[in-house]
Amino acid sequence: MFGIPGKPPVSMTPAAQAQILRLMNKGDTKGLRIGVKKGGCAGMEYTMDYVDAIDPMDEVVEQNGARVMIAPMAQMFLFGTEIDYETGLLESGFKFNNPNVAEACGCGESIKFTGM
Repeated sequence: MFGIPGKPPVSMTPAAQAQILRLMNKGDTKGLRIGVKKGGCAGMEYTMDYVDAIDPMDEVVEQNGARVMIAPMAQMFLFGTEIDYETGLLESGFKFNNPNVAEACGCGESIKFTGM
């Protein structure tokens, strides 16, 4: 993983930690795997999946019991990202505050990374 010794590659806000723990307990999973894939109007989209077994190639980040695994292909795109969970009147969901994003589409579902 691309990283700085002693600093996790991604961080989670308390709201994200609480939601990830709820999902882990509800689904009896090892955590959530985050990644990126081609798609959307800006070129890339984030992915999140439940994980039953940790892949040895994943980067594992754990904060206060909340666990995310970063898929190998996504590690360089997600370094420095803060994962948040926002609750609103009409929708709730995870938000990625990613310093590597150059632009995002209007719907907020798709991103383009710096240097791509």
